[in-house]
Amino acid sequence: MKRILKWLAMIVGAVLLVAGGYLIYLFTTYYRLPDDQALKVKNQQNAQFKPGQTYTAMTYNIGYGSYPPSYSFFMDGGKYSRAYSKQAVRKSIHGIIKTTQAQNPDIAFYQEIDPDGDRSRHVNEVNMVTQAQKQYANVYGQNYDSAYLFYPFNQPIGKAKSGILTLSKAKLDSSRRYSLPVDTDFNKIIDLDRAFTATKTTVANGKQFIMVNIHMSAFTPNVKVQQAQFAKLFKYIDHVYKQGNYVMVAGDYNHRLLKNTAEVFHTKNLEETWTHLFPKSKLPAGFHIPTMGLAEAKVPSVRALDQPYRPGKSFVTLIDGYILSPNIKAESVHVVSTGFQYSDHNPVVLKFQLQ
Repeated sequence: MKRILKWLAMIVGAVLLVAGGYLIYLFTTYYRLPDDQALKVKNQQNAQFKPGQTYTAMTYNIGYGSYPPSYSFFMDGGKYSRAYSKQAVRKSIHGIIKTTQAQNPDIAFYQEIDPDGDRSRHVNEVNMVTQAQKQYANVYGQNYDSAYLFYPFNQPIGKAKSGILTLSKAKLDSSRRYSLPVDTDFNKIIDLDRAFTATKTTVANGKQFIMVNIHMSAFTPNVKVQQAQFAKLFKYIDHVYKQGNYVMVAGDYNHRLLKNTAEVFHTKNLEETWTHLFPKSKLPAGFHIPTMGLAEAKVPSVRALDQPYRPGKSFVTLIDGYILSPNIKAESVHVVSTGFQYSDHNPVVLKFQLQ
């Protein structure tokens, strides 16, 4: 009996030692990129946007090419943590490129795009998207470069480097990455780093057009963190607009943009960290979110990942879209129905004019 107890004590001790060592690894390797960081423009173009002309923008959270309709994700209560295979990721990215080319946007905003990661089977998605679309200048901003997450235990999600990518047919002057507030406790290991990028181009009338790409926190349980992220975004866009610029924000807000989404999409009111109502009342004066026709069209921009996608049965809502300064006129906005073939999101397309 003493020998058995001794062995049990040694096993428990070893497990505690490994677990403690792993926690030390997680917290000592965690880092955040500096705030207000210059980004590099690649594949520069020569075109210039003009006031009074109609242009097209597209925003698309591509779910790191790992969420076909049959996929469910462990953090939403589903099954998987990694893409099925490298071939599956490449197939999804090809579909995302094809979808983009069909819309032929003048500006494209992508979120959750991985240059590398265990979860996306080490496919360089940034390289695939930019190399297939040489007619655009491009800017990539990193959200996070996570340590190896050994969870779930049957298939750890592993390491991931991920961010946001902006494409533009117009010449880009500069771009910067601004860090967003995030959790400071253990939740920072789960929800990871967040940021937005602000990319500038000079319009034909001499003003600057600032294109903001953002992907806000999805799984933080701390409402104050979400509020702080909005506060920093709103302060920035208000400031640069008052300097005489055009400002467009595009991305995934992880907040629903329509008040009555349960009625629109015939779903239950799902109270999740990413389904709260967007705080429109706190937008800077004059800024607006174009939603005309979206309720009537009834095409969602995101699905829940607790189970494989089942049309008419899966939870869906609308959390992707645009924030526009008063000097940008929205002509139309619509969600492209892809059937969630390539991501857990559908792209949202905007027709607009700079006034």
